[in-house]
Amino acid sequence: MAVYPEYMVAPIRQDLVEVGFEQLMTPEEVETALADKEGTVLVAVNSVCGCAAAKARPALKMALASADKKPAKLVTVFAGMETEAVAKMREHLLPYPPSSPCIALFKDGELVHMIERYHIEGNDAMRIVNNLQGAFEEYC
Repeated sequence: MAVYPEYMVAPIRQDLVEVGFEQLMTPEEVETALADKEGTVLVAVNSVCGCAAAKARPALKMALASADKKPAKLVTVFAGMETEAVAKMREHLLPYPPSSPCIALFKDGELVHMIERYHIEGNDAMRIVNNLQGAFEEYC
């Protein structure tokens, strides 16, 4: 069940879709996106909150725009909307507790890097950009 009206979240979804993220709407789409055991997948758990708007999404876009190495696949789920898809993604993000927004990097099917909400709230966008680019350099 969606918490927010679609008209409210549509432009927030589009913010990441415009830069190449695939919006995952079902648990099956989540499983398919993470099924490939080769390569890298960057996951953004999107949110309507202020730290997603002011820090997480801008940092994702800046990091991807200027990185030498980048993840092979970019996917996103929207907290508070497609609850089953988000729940399925959160299973893959264990042992980390549910957090939105958050950003995860998978390599060869394994979770290798996680930026939780408290890392996003407590830092400026450039620190998050540097964190992401460091992970891209190491794993992509």
